[in-house]
Amino acid sequence: MNAIFSKLIAAATGVSERQVTATVGLLEEGCTIPFIARYRKEVTGTLDEVKVAAVSDSLEKLKEVEARKQTILKTIEEQGKLTPELKKRIEDSWDSTELEDIYLPYKPKRKTRAEVARQKGLEPLATFLMLQNPQADIDKKVREFIDAEKGVKSAEEAIQGAQDIIAEQVSETEEARNIVRFNFKRDAVITSKVVKPKEETEEWEQKSQKFRDYFDFSEKLARCASHRLLAMRRGEAEGVLRISINGDDERCLDRLDRLFLRNSSKSAELVWEAVEDGFKRLIKPSIETEFANQSKEKADQEAIRIFVKNLEQLLMAAPLGQKRVLALDPGFRTGCKLVILDAEGNLLHNEAIYPHPPKAERKAAGDKIWTLCKQYKIEAISIGNGTASRETEEFVRNLGLPSTIQVFVVSEDGASIYSASKVAREEFPDYDVTVRGAVSIGRRLMDPLAELVKIDPSSIGVGQYQKDVDQKALKHSLDQTVEMCVNKVGVNVNTASKHLLTYISGLGPAIAQNIVNYRAENGAFSSRKELLKVPKLGPKAFQQAAGFLRVSGGKQPLDNSAVHPESYAIVEKMAKDQKCTVGDLMSDKELRSKIDINQYVTDTVGLPTLQDIMQELDKPGRDPRQQLETFSFSKDVKELEDVQPGMLLPGIITNVTDFGCFVDVGVHTKGLVHISELADHFVKDPASEVQLHQHVTVRVLSVDLKRGRMSLSMKGIE
Repeated sequence: MNAIFSKLIAAATGVSERQVTATVGLLEEGCTIPFIARYRKEVTGTLDEVKVAAVSDSLEKLKEVEARKQTILKTIEEQGKLTPELKKRIEDSWDSTELEDIYLPYKPKRKTRAEVARQKGLEPLATFLMLQNPQADIDKKVREFIDAEKGVKSAEEAIQGAQDIIAEQVSETEEARNIVRFNFKRDAVITSKVVKPKEETEEWEQKSQKFRDYFDFSEKLARCASHRLLAMRRGEAEGVLRISINGDDERCLDRLDRLFLRNSSKSAELVWEAVEDGFKRLIKPSIETEFANQSKEKADQEAIRIFVKNLEQLLMAAPLGQKRVLALDPGFRTGCKLVILDAEGNLLHNEAIYPHPPKAERKAAGDKIWTLCKQYKIEAISIGNGTASRETEEFVRNLGLPSTIQVFVVSEDGASIYSASKVAREEFPDYDVTVRGAVSIGRRLMDPLAELVKIDPSSIGVGQYQKDVDQKALKHSLDQTVEMCVNKVGVNVNTASKHLLTYISGLGPAIAQNIVNYRAENGAFSSRKELLKVPKLGPKAFQQAAGFLRVSGGKQPLDNSAVHPESYAIVEKMAKDQKCTVGDLMSDKELRSKIDINQYVTDTVGLPTLQDIMQELDKPGRDPRQQLETFSFSKDVKELEDVQPGMLLPGIITNVTDFGCFVDVGVHTKGLVHISELADHFVKDPASEVQLHQHVTVRVLSVDLKRGRMSLSMKGIE
């Protein structure tokens, strides 16, 4: 690793250089983020997944800058202009903006006005004017450059060409660019205006409605919130808005005057005209683009941060566990698609029932549910939260089913994406999308994580403006989040799908498929060690994956825990010292209480690893997710028309943004709790107060039936 990298990464991530060096060493050995965070705490100084990921991301960015520097050096060297001083300056710089400024004068250009003037031989005239000699005879000097054969037919053309060269030189001067850059940083204002069509059609009115707040809007760029900037950019992309970013032109020109002008001579006047042209035509548009990109990148980062937080909460939602489930995908005209799943999530039965209008076969539908619940010994019912959800939930709850059968409403977001996907077709080639969708609704109740990994995270419907942000950066962050969540929970290697196994540390799609194939051909794995028989799963992949894969019912009880096989010898030594078996140690708290872990510290195994081992012995393979809770909407409020200001209603948070959160109160319209209404105290970040799928009580502030909106509050509510 480049020696300077540790220093730069430490400054960017807030961890020590020693920790950075150790973590980068592990990453370059091929270790994954989950493995490093869980099983190499002594090496990294107990960095968690977030910090390890930050080090990894910073390392990749520095490698990109390093590659860019090599391209710049090569290009300038090929031009024969790479001096030792210039080379050192480029090699010492790790700021992308500074690097591009240094490179700008040497960057190959298309045919600019300045380049045309140079070809006409006017560069010496530009140099002469820049000297701003008060005694110089400008007219005489200019006449020397009039040459019809070179395309300079008059004194005016000669002066204009020289000014074009000066304007470009000014625009490529680092100090000049930094003057304008500093001004934009301090004073830039972002402005949006509506772009009205020649004829305001109903279609345009509908499209533009959501951008009405930005028809005539301006705000200091530094204070423009992520969601506002992304909303404006979307409006611009849809042709509804025109966006501009401007600094203080007068102040910029005043500073440039002081930088380039030496006196009030005639040549200085000509230079000033060129400086002003260089500012307006070249520097200002360039810096405006730079700040537009920077502000968009910053807004993207904030939107991605919120998306990642929501996704993590969604993936780590409480599971019902292995229960027999009846799942319903509600509907009116097409009926409710019903499926029966066994405790492993396998499809046992499917059919449609029609409890709602127009057919309204309520008795037949009720009898069918009763019969199926008895026949398959159903333990829970899962109902999708889409169309006809409230009506279906009420219908099921009024059937008088045994109290042992719990009824849950689960999110359908992304279920339609899954049901039409290649993954779903592979799982259920003989069933249509309606059956697959109902299966997904049932499995989401049993294990949200295992089911949601099959869906593109950007289709799940949490976050804000996910289609507008940098898709590469979004995918990287979401994939990283899914990987962290899957490995935090761990998976049963004998029941996990290929899609779930793909996210396990060290595996990937090919090895995950090989594990599934091996399982199908040879039966269930009896030990972790048997994984080494899987094609392409070598010692390195085993090292990275083993601790996150569980094997239950085998001879080695530690195989069903998060204790890594490399630490089995430590536990066996503990058991030997207590004169018992490993199984006894795991089942007997009194035996574990006699262990002094300090006795097992070595050069490679420290207290963090030993403390993790003791926690696992106490609760082997514990699920870090919370227990599932039942929830019911208000029975008296079913449509938006039923909602009145002042009402207190139970709800579920369905999305958290940087301006508040959206709450489902069971009326087919999500209400907004603005950040100012989240708590009785000041809230800077909504994610610090609320989380996805949290059960809350809200007060209705206002209802807008025309726009289909509700304003809610959580102030003053316990």
